[in-house]
Amino acid sequence: MGSPVRVLAEATPATRDRYVDLLRVASLAAVVLGHWLMAAVTPDGVGNLLAVVPALQPLTWLLQVMPVFFFVGGFAHALSYRSLLRKRPEGSTDSVYAAFLRARLQRLLRPTMVFVLVWGAAALLIQLLGGGGGLTGVTLRLVTQPLWFIGIYLAMVAFTPPLLRLHERYGWGAFAGLAGAAAAVDVLRFAAGVPYVEFLNFAFVWLAVHQLGFLRADGRLGVGPGLSALRRPALLAGGGLVAAVALVAFGPYPLSMVGMPGEKVSNMAPPTLALLCHGLWLVGAVELLRAPAARLLARPRAWRTVVAANGVAMTAFLWHLTAMLGVYGAMLALDVPLPEPATAAWWAQTPLRLAVAAALTAVLVAAFRTFERPAAPATPPATATASGTGSAPLAALGATLCLLGVLGLSMVGFAGLLEGRTALLIAVPVSAPAAVAATLCGWLLVERAGRTRGAR
Repeated sequence: MGSPVRVLAEATPATRDRYVDLLRVASLAAVVLGHWLMAAVTPDGVGNLLAVVPALQPLTWLLQVMPVFFFVGGFAHALSYRSLLRKRPEGSTDSVYAAFLRARLQRLLRPTMVFVLVWGAAALLIQLLGGGGGLTGVTLRLVTQPLWFIGIYLAMVAFTPPLLRLHERYGWGAFAGLAGAAAAVDVLRFAAGVPYVEFLNFAFVWLAVHQLGFLRADGRLGVGPGLSALRRPALLAGGGLVAAVALVAFGPYPLSMVGMPGEKVSNMAPPTLALLCHGLWLVGAVELLRAPAARLLARPRAWRTVVAANGVAMTAFLWHLTAMLGVYGAMLALDVPLPEPATAAWWAQTPLRLAVAAALTAVLVAAFRTFERPAAPATPPATATASGTGSAPLAALGATLCLLGVLGLSMVGFAGLLEGRTALLIAVPVSAPAAVAATLCGWLLVERAGRTRGAR
């Protein structure tokens, strides 16, 4: 018998779109590398290399690849939900929605909850012992920030069924509607000065990118051999790039596609029309690479690498900041000099820091990877019974609690636990314990609602 990765790779059906798996891994890897490169840590705190060297901000047009991950998510969610619909018995789709949420959120929430509980316990112990200052306090605040992405992804999963119905009815029109809404929000924000309207683009921008995944699932982004298959991705990439450049050059949008400290306007939080156009050109660009990538992934060794990476991608994403800040903490503890960011000495030290951070991430992945393994798949009940009735509202409530809890924790962090530190989430103060409790309760509700229940 071969290794589990080899067995899984060899069992891959011929119909599987391997390129999607590669995009998922590559997009998360790019985010991790970007975070490691952009961190400008000094004994006084953590800054952003892009603020120190603004000339590097165009790199964010390559490293800001979260749109690709959400695009891939739309593709996978469409296939998963349709598969469950085909297997359902005649009757209500109530249990299908619950089963879909559980199936899609398991590999997301299980490693996330382990990460949250481990860091929560560590933060409480540190602060009870009188720690929490300096780089330790910064770490307690920063390690949860990437959870915003998981919160957005939760919303995408929860809204997949109604948005998929809109896609099936209107196709490109559904995408155009969301993109138009994102543009209207920016007009109201920048031209009319309407307060708080910009936060609507957390939904419109990211769901528009997600909708492109539905179009790909239906083969509407260009399929088949020859130049005709490249026309639509080329138009998407070229049009998105031209529009993004024009918006940044002539509009109120900053050059960086990630948030910058002290900036009055950010393309990321909340997302802007410029970021949506950036997403369009990225999606078009990766679709243009689909054919050569498919030939590469047909090679057994390349495909085994992708399978192995996919099995730990979320765990690595969750713990990569822990590893990076751990490297800097060890350097400070050992009195290793920290050069000023962007100096020649800093750049010379960068490869070693990255290598040690990668090694420490690998250790953390080895410790926690088991929680990313999916449990038994959820399916709708074999027959429609009262046991399935009401499971969709229960699952939706659970997903909502998870969404609010994860987003709240990404904002408040674990610093100031004993002082009752809070942050505003949609005008509501939220503390770390409340956010953890909401996430845990929501996850348990999704698990309960989506678990297979046979007929009596």
